[in-house]
Amino acid sequence: MSTTDAVTFWDDLYAARPAAGDPQPNARLTETVEGLPPGDALDLGCGDGGDALWLAGQGWRVTAADISAVAVERLTDLARSRGLGDRVIAQRHDLHESFPRGGFDLICAHYLHTPFDLDRATVLRSAAHALRRGGRLLVVDHGSAAPWSWNQGPDVRYPSPREVAAGIDLDPATWTVERADAPRRIATGPGGRTAEVTDHVLLIRRTA
Repeated sequence: MSTTDAVTFWDDLYAARPAAGDPQPNARLTETVEGLPPGDALDLGCGDGGDALWLAGQGWRVTAADISAVAVERLTDLARSRGLGDRVIAQRHDLHESFPRGGFDLICAHYLHTPFDLDRATVLRSAAHALRRGGRLLVVDHGSAAPWSWNQGPDVRYPSPREVAAGIDLDPATWTVERADAPRRIATGPGGRTAEVTDHVLLIRRTA
C-alpha cells in the first residue's frame, strides 16, 4: 500500500471521530517521566496529543509528530487553547520518509503500529540516535489487542520488548536497556468500555 493510502487511512480515522477535548497521557509515560528534569521531548505518533500536552504541562518542550494532518492540526489548536502553544510544536511526518530534526532528552513511541508498511526498527534506531547523552527512548507496544482495536486477527503477533531491542540493534557501549517487561493494565476505549490489556515496555538510555 502506498504512502497516500496510509495518510488517507489515518486522516479518515481521526476525522471520523470528534476531536478529543481532554486527551489523557499514557500511564507508561507518566510513570517513566516522574522525577526526570524537563527538557526537550519528541512524541512519535502523537495522535490526540495526550502525551504531548501532559509533558508540556510538566515543563517539557515537545515536538509532536504524526502522519495525520488532522491529528496535527487538532493538537496545535488544543495546545494553543491551553496556553501551551509555545511548548508544543506539532508536525506532520510520514516516518517512512522523514524524521523530526533536533536532539532530545526524551523520545516516546506509544503504540506505533500501523496496517501499512513501516520499517519500525529503522525509525526507532533513528530515534535512539536523536537522543542526547543521558536521554531516554520509551517504546510502548501492544502486547495484546483490546476488543475495540483495529489490529484484530489470529495471526497478529506481538514481539517482546527484548525482540524489539534486538531489532533496533544498538551498540551497548552507547545505549543500555533500562527496562524490558510486559505489565498489564485496565484500558478504557470508546464509549467508556474497559478491558485488561498487556503493554510491552522498552526503555533505552543513551549513555555516551
